[in-house]
Amino acid sequence: MPRDLEGLLVVALEQAVAAPYCASRLADAGARVIKLERPEGDFARRYDRHVRGESAYFVWLNRGKESCRVDLKQADDLALVRKLIARADVFIQNLAPGATTRLGLGSAALRDAHPRLITCDISGYGESGPLAHLKAYDLLVQAESGLAELTGSPAEPGRVAVSVCDIACGMYAHQAVLQALFARERSGQGRGIQVSLFHAMADWMNVPYLQHVYGGITPERPGLNHPTIAPYGLYRCGDGQGILLSIQNEREWLAFCEQVLGRPELAGDPRFASGPDRVTNRPALNAAIDSVFSTLSRPEVIERLEAARIAYGRLSTLPDLAAHPQNRYVQVVTSAGDVQLLAPPPVVPGMEEDRLGAVPALGEHDEAVRAEFAGDSQHSR
Repeated sequence: MPRDLEGLLVVALEQAVAAPYCASRLADAGARVIKLERPEGDFARRYDRHVRGESAYFVWLNRGKESCRVDLKQADDLALVRKLIARADVFIQNLAPGATTRLGLGSAALRDAHPRLITCDISGYGESGPLAHLKAYDLLVQAESGLAELTGSPAEPGRVAVSVCDIACGMYAHQAVLQALFARERSGQGRGIQVSLFHAMADWMNVPYLQHVYGGITPERPGLNHPTIAPYGLYRCGDGQGILLSIQNEREWLAFCEQVLGRPELAGDPRFASGPDRVTNRPALNAAIDSVFSTLSRPEVIERLEAARIAYGRLSTLPDLAAHPQNRYVQVVTSAGDVQLLAPPPVVPGMEEDRLGAVPALGEHDEAVRAEFAGDSQHSR
């Protein structure tokens, strides 16, 4: 069965995380993705050497692509890029702000020449505004967007441990490209897409933004507690193991008091009569919960939570994640050997999970791509 995007050509002048994330998901769905790399390669290839000598980020985000090296300072290579774009359905780029325009590869000009082309420009702060010229990387945007100020322990701000701004931006780019492809089926016209790390994370920050602007509230750094719901956070059991639980409504609160804590009188305590009351009196609430959990092992607490149908999660280590019973896996081929990845969502019926393409070695497809496109006369498909 052909894959959903089979027959589409994506040209990705990309590096790092956000653009490769978008392009990798298009490749997973069957698009042909030609990754254009500088002569020394995408610098994400050298983030680490932990996956059989390869970079973990690069292996994750570049499966199913062809790697072709280009030196955009050379006229012949720039001409090759133009020929590739002339045949492309989608052109994705995340070079430094203004770089493609200076090269004559600005998105508007490309779409004028190729009206069916979908262009996707990924940047740190967008194409306009006083900070549009800035380079941006994930940690910098975590800080700039306010995310870092709300993350971490009460003692100090912290970084989300994965590149969440990059990933969010790549996800938005992917959905925007798919939307543009669908619209093109109706209109016959391409579309220009602009996605930025800052605006991707700013959207995710809407809840604390609204709470601050309209409610005058600045949530404190909660650690492993929810800033506006209680009990919702980390508790230690008698065996020292951590467990998180979440109470979302009064029915659950009553069941928690009666069936988990064995203290039904707490449900009628005026300090805990509503969600906001429980947040206000969180220290007393936590003390009541700790007095019970400290006498029980984590398996005993889980047994009670499941019986009462209370949502919970274990505080997992990376070894716990590696052995998690809910994991799904996929295999990808790299030049250093096969690698097992955690399978991405979503699950698509009829789509074999083992059909992900190989991770390309640097310049692996140089000769094939150059031979295929060398004679093109630069007209659109």
